[in-house]
Amino acid sequence: MSAPTTPSSRPSVTEREARQVAEDAREQHWRKPSFAKELFLGRFRLDLIHPHPLPADEDRARGEEFLARLRDFCETTVDGAVIERDARIPDEVITGLKELGAFGMKIDTKYGGLGLTQVYYNKALALIGSASPAIGALLSAHQSIGVPQPLKRFGTQEQKDAFLPRCARTDISAFLLTEPDVGSDPARLATTAVPDGDEYVLDGVKLWTTNGVVADLLVVMARVPRSEGHKGGITAFVVETAAEGVTVEHRNAFMGLRGLENGVTRFHRVRVPAAHRIGPEGAGLKIALTTLNTGRLSLPAMCVGAGKWCLKTAREWSAAREQWGKPVALHEAVGSKISFIAATTFALEAVLDLSSQMADEERNDIRIEAALAKLYGSEMAWLMADELVQIRGGRGFETAASLAARGERAVPAEQILRDLRINRIFEGSTEIMHLLIAREAVDAHLSVAGDLIDPDKSLQDKARAGAQAGVFYAKWLPRLVAGPGQLPGAYGQFKREVDLSPHLRYVERAARRLARSTFYAMSRWQGRMETKQGFLGRIVDIGAELFAMSAACVRAELLRSRGDHGREAYQLADAFCRQSRIRAEELFGRLWTNTDDLDRKVVKGILSGTYTWLEQGIVDPSDDGPWIADATPGPSTRTNVHRPIR
Repeated sequence: MSAPTTPSSRPSVTEREARQVAEDAREQHWRKPSFAKELFLGRFRLDLIHPHPLPADEDRARGEEFLARLRDFCETTVDGAVIERDARIPDEVITGLKELGAFGMKIDTKYGGLGLTQVYYNKALALIGSASPAIGALLSAHQSIGVPQPLKRFGTQEQKDAFLPRCARTDISAFLLTEPDVGSDPARLATTAVPDGDEYVLDGVKLWTTNGVVADLLVVMARVPRSEGHKGGITAFVVETAAEGVTVEHRNAFMGLRGLENGVTRFHRVRVPAAHRIGPEGAGLKIALTTLNTGRLSLPAMCVGAGKWCLKTAREWSAAREQWGKPVALHEAVGSKISFIAATTFALEAVLDLSSQMADEERNDIRIEAALAKLYGSEMAWLMADELVQIRGGRGFETAASLAARGERAVPAEQILRDLRINRIFEGSTEIMHLLIAREAVDAHLSVAGDLIDPDKSLQDKARAGAQAGVFYAKWLPRLVAGPGQLPGAYGQFKREVDLSPHLRYVERAARRLARSTFYAMSRWQGRMETKQGFLGRIVDIGAELFAMSAACVRAELLRSRGDHGREAYQLADAFCRQSRIRAEELFGRLWTNTDDLDRKVVKGILSGTYTWLEQGIVDPSDDGPWIADATPGPSTRTNVHRPIR
């Protein structure tokens, strides 16, 4: 049959329509409890995370056995310096990882995978990511957001039987959503999948396709036009990269993760069997967001690994380097940085392990916890790496290759700073994560009072919402006045040689304070609340600090109860909570004392050209090419750089 001639075109959508697409894609209901959701509502549900959940003995044994084999592989086969130098992971390394089973860590054993838990999958990513962040990204993109995860949740049995064994041992997968002019606003997605009998015909261009250059299988998000018998909407498909009409047009290069196989992929009249559609038409974004609920935990896993390496390097270097008669670590200006790295690494691992174990048990809804882990992990890891570069001084700015060439230890401090930077953008930028988490944090309010601030609702709808809201707030608001955080003996089970109970009392008080602040803001701004992104970002950042403090204390008590460095864990948790409380208090202050309004005025002036005089006196080294590449559908005019690894 001849392919349909319907071209891809960029949909024209209003801001409200774009927001509605995103709203329709999110999970609408809370069927399980959520510690973080309760925290934003002012309820400190310590019982949801303490005692700390633990993996089953069988899962632990299987996970530890694989970690031992993976460590041996990293130490004997992986050379991170070579990957950095050549900007490519050697084929033999990827082949070795396949033979090791690393591409099937999260895939069930009945499909040839290892069947690791989320906890041990993340430990493996932290380990391999410390040897080479590029390999960590390769494995994460394949399993966390590539073909295996959406098929695990939404695939048919036939799809699982066909694709999961391939993903477990031989094939590499990638996830394709972003387009040259579409990032976090999927309502404007231009790639189309036009129904044609028992097939769909794909046309469009995808950008930043991590693993796309070497992938065998792709998860592609495309827009199905509405027609008779077809609901239409953004839909997910499994696509063979070797299919006719698929062209990898370019391998992108970045400031970090130089071994990343990330490219631009064009689809021209690519025929995809309807049997390869994941879920129903129009469910693509919901599938993507649900996949990311746990998929996002892979990034903080590698951030934890980075923190551990930063701590090890800072400890060894600052003990060896002397200034003014003593090791630099003993100078307070440097020592405070090392303390920050140690305490934050402890807290990040606590957040990661707690969220991962909750994901494994499936007793809780962890959509907010996973998002907070990604947000907090990426931001704090970047700060830790930056502090390490500062501790190393000029050597921190010098490349590992240059250090080795002049006879010093090849410490890639500047590389880890570059490699970690993308995590603040990958899988939802910090700014988008703020908005995503804020939306979930105020979900209870919008559920009962959303119609009151919706301009499209009738007076009858608003009256009904007003009555419903009155009932909810009559019960909820009084509970924000007092709580266990005001009782001196509360959380006494965390009082040891080092007393963590004051920190948990602070979290309880701060949670109620945070909820009151959110309610006041909603009352003040109502429908304009969604435009107050600075305020919402600070609300989320406070919640992240409270979650991290809670996780750190619970982890410290777990380690103490197991006789596993409990005293030292309490010290690290105490240090972290004291540092975290200072940050939280600053954020509370900035909720109402900030420059948000002035910043908006300045930005409008900048965009209108008011301050162009400030830009004078420079030469712009950029060329005069377009800001956004042309993504007009059609046949490719470039050489296919797809490089399957066999």
